[in-house]
Amino acid sequence: MINSEIWKDSAEIDGIIGRMADELRSLIAERAIQAPLMIGIHTGGVWVADRLHEVLELTEPLGHLDISFYRDDFTRIGMHPQVRPSYLPVGIDDRHLILVDDVLQSGRTIRAALNVLFDYGRPASVILVTLSERDGRELPIEPNVVGLHAKLEPGEQIKLSGPHPLVLLRGQSAKTSSAKTDKTSAAPPAASAKDEARR
Repeated sequence: MINSEIWKDSAEIDGIIGRMADELRSLIAERAIQAPLMIGIHTGGVWVADRLHEVLELTEPLGHLDISFYRDDFTRIGMHPQVRPSYLPVGIDDRHLILVDDVLQSGRTIRAALNVLFDYGRPASVILVTLSERDGRELPIEPNVVGLHAKLEPGEQIKLSGPHPLVLLRGQSAKTSSAKTDKTSAAPPAASAKDEARR
């Protein structure tokens, strides 16, 4: 992402996370869930999960997942990830999980995260939480708790920057900008000999 600027500052993010925590607290109570296990997806999801974990005062330690090699589009998009170890503080069999990500778009990150989780065990349920949701869904995956719905122009992206301060950035996709540059920087066609003669 290039030409980025702050879209939501740290104070706004704090307010959004506070509202998410209230909604999540109500959902946990409605489902009568005891001692849920919260898990953040690297990297931004871990930052958001850490804030939610603190606000909700959850008793279980925070877990985190790296899903780099589980994405089904790994080879197609040419990722060069920094692989980080996943950490689950306890077994997840028959546990109620809260899975947290920063930005939900295609749904492929969440699909990969679920694949990782089911390699570890069989949870009783999974609540999906995301700080921001935007258009572009490619898989039938919908969050239970959403901080904000991003309305973006074609070619725009959002990215969470953190962990301190935690802000949402908005900017142009590098691919979109590159395509525009190629169009504007192309040299005009050279005049033919016939055109020169007419002059």
